[in-house]
Amino acid sequence: MLKLAVFDFDSTLMDGETIDFFADELGIGEEVARITEEAMSGRLDFFESLQQRVGLLKGLDFEIVEKIAHNLPYMPGAVETIAELKSRGMKVVCFSGGFRTATSYAKDILGYDADFSNALHVKNGKLTGLVGGDMMFNFSKGDMLVRLQDILGVSEEETMVCGDGANDLSMFAHAGTRIAFCARDILKAQANVIVDTKDLTQILKEI
Repeated sequence: MLKLAVFDFDSTLMDGETIDFFADELGIGEEVARITEEAMSGRLDFFESLQQRVGLLKGLDFEIVEKIAHNLPYMPGAVETIAELKSRGMKVVCFSGGFRTATSYAKDILGYDADFSNALHVKNGKLTGLVGGDMMFNFSKGDMLVRLQDILGVSEEETMVCGDGANDLSMFAHAGTRIAFCARDILKAQANVIVDTKDLTQILKEI
């Protein structure tokens, strides 16, 4: 029986990449999206790509960041799927290489129990181009998952993870149910459930 479900945020619980929405405000959406794609496909180190992309956001008003983060398009079926998993007695958690301004805001809307992500550094109301937090590295999600399993007394077999990109690989290594959701090939290769439709309720048929 599954006891713990961990979801990625960008392109999994949310339809898109939060940082790409921020970049669009500065007219550098295409440049940042290209770096994002390289990282999610496993061709670029996640930590380096995160530093590079956030650096390009330097000077963006934090008010704009918050407005965008609070108006993101959530993935169809996210609310229903999380509610169903919780009704089955599961703890539902969000791990994101993205940002707390988005994941913490979405927590009560989507209904998950906790979120672990990164924080954009702000000074005088503007982004400084610096970032820090829980999910900075390729290994971060797996590392945090093992800690959570230890705290909750949950085994790998009782754990379900769901993501779309290369930075989700580390948590796939510690879960019995591994869902690749509209995912890159590098993640599909390690999955035992693959869903290619933008509807999270589809995963309920598989678990």
